[in-house]
Amino acid sequence: MLVLSLAYPLRQYVAQRAEISALRAEAAAAADRVAGLQEQQRRWADPAYVRAQARERLNYVLPGEIGYIVVDDAQGEGDRSTVDTSATVPAAEQPWFTRLWTSVEEASRPAVPAVPAPSPAPSSSQDAG
Repeated sequence: MLVLSLAYPLRQYVAQRAEISALRAEAAAAADRVAGLQEQQRRWADPAYVRAQARERLNYVLPGEIGYIVVDDAQGEGDRSTVDTSATVPAAEQPWFTRLWTSVEEASRPAVPAVPAPSPAPSSSQDAG
C-alpha cells in the first residue's frame, strides 16, 4: 500500500524535474539569442559598419566615386528578359509578386483534356461472306 501511495507523487516529481530542465534549456537558448541580437545592435550603432553594409548590400557609393555593376551573362548573347528565373530560384524564396504572376499564368493556360482510352471495337455477330 505504501508503494502505491508513493508512486503518483514520485511520478509527478520526475515529470516536474524534466519540465524544469527543459525550461532551463529554453531560457538558455533565449539568452543566447538575446546576446546575439545585442551584439548585432552594437554593430549597427557603429557608423563605419552602417556605411560598409550600405556599400555592400545596396551598392551605394560615396560622392565622387564611380560605381560599377558587373553582370555575368552566363547564357551568352541574348536578351536577359527572356531568361526564366523561376527555375533557378526556389518558389519559397521568390518575391510575392513573382509567385502571384506565376499563378496567374498557370491559371490562364488551357486545361489539357485527358485522352480517353480507346474503346473496344464493336464486334459484328454477322460475318460478311
